[in-house]
Amino acid sequence: MRAYAELQEIREFLEGKQYTSLRQLLEELNDADIAAVMEMLPAEDMVKVYRILPKDLAADAFSYLETESQQAVISSLSDKEAAGVIENLMADDAVDFLEEMPASVVERLLANASPDTRKTINQLLDYPEDSAGSIMTVEYVSLKESLTVDQAIERIRAVGLDSETVNICYVLDAKRRLVGTVALRYLLLSRGDEIIGDIMHENVISINTLTDQEQAAAQFKRYDFTAMPVVDNENRLVGIITVDDIVDILEEEATEDMEKMAAIVPSDKPYMRTTVWETFRKRIPWLLLLMVSATFTGAIIASFEEALSVYAALIAFIPMLMDTGGNAGGQASVTVIRGLSLGEIVYRDVPRVLWKEIRVALLCGLTLAAANFVKLMLFDRVGTAVSLTVCLTLIAAVLTAMVVGCLLPVGAKKLGFDPAVMASPFITTIVDALSLLVYFRFATWILGI
Repeated sequence: MRAYAELQEIREFLEGKQYTSLRQLLEELNDADIAAVMEMLPAEDMVKVYRILPKDLAADAFSYLETESQQAVISSLSDKEAAGVIENLMADDAVDFLEEMPASVVERLLANASPDTRKTINQLLDYPEDSAGSIMTVEYVSLKESLTVDQAIERIRAVGLDSETVNICYVLDAKRRLVGTVALRYLLLSRGDEIIGDIMHENVISINTLTDQEQAAAQFKRYDFTAMPVVDNENRLVGIITVDDIVDILEEEATEDMEKMAAIVPSDKPYMRTTVWETFRKRIPWLLLLMVSATFTGAIIASFEEALSVYAALIAFIPMLMDTGGNAGGQASVTVIRGLSLGEIVYRDVPRVLWKEIRVALLCGLTLAAANFVKLMLFDRVGTAVSLTVCLTLIAAVLTAMVVGCLLPVGAKKLGFDPAVMASPFITTIVDALSLLVYFRFATWILGI
């Protein structure tokens, strides 16, 4: 990144108090690169850089800072200056910032903000968390369908600088209902006297304010949009969501799913900014639950202790059977969870999913059993009966694991739970217990113990 290359020069300008040269250098950098530079500076210098930046550029760079850095900057500003930060941020960025700030800071900022800004922010904060309304921005270009192209372009010139995007303009009727869209390039290529209502695109794709943000992200992917209008229950336009917000959502949702699949309570903080105590509190609940549930496995082994004393060789294959079953279940669950998240799998698809996983499980189980049988007979030399017991268990374990791995996430979603919770750790515990039960049943039947 260019920001890293310029860091030394920026430090020299700060040390030499060459603020004019520093300002000129910063104006040549991208907003995100300026934020990256500020993050690498001591708090005092970071605030100096912020004060040197032009107002609009400062607001753009501020939105890229980490929460702790934003708070450091805000704390160093006067009430009037702090309110100016909020005024210059896009509404959605302002809401994201305020949601991370302590209540005392939020109260101070809103108290000094303009009535219009305060009203807008309070409206966005009232929407449910993780809804489309909570992540939208109200800075967009709206046009009346009765305007001419020349009038529309004049309006874009008037309000465009304060809008999140001008690439797509939204056409509203007299009651502010969304009736169409028109791309800026069509306006530039159309005659000046053409009416917006005649050239607008009427088949508008929109989302409701209460739509879950993950579903909103799926809509962006489906239609390949860079911005999407957000409407209320009466189809009145209340805001837009842009693709930069969707990228953040996808990262957030992917991180949350990964943490849940690893049996960790999701955290909003980056790993390096999370304390040891916070990390402990996120991990220990599931570890305790899984430890208690794993006692069932121990109980099963204890109940067959006498049989194991007769055929001690059976003990050596328990880890392999349990691990193979857990891995198979994990593969099935991850595949199904991904399908559920992307909308590729719905509840009515359960029979098809189950039938597919059964066939895959049989193919995998037979392949693994055949390879294992050769190993047991040629290298381990444990005898045909024990080899048959282990291999039949292997097939049954893989079959059971894949069936459980595909059904549990679907069942969880149907009951309103997050399918990611039913991923590897939870499934592995269930499959381990079932694999042992099957193993000892086969041993009883084949070996007569």
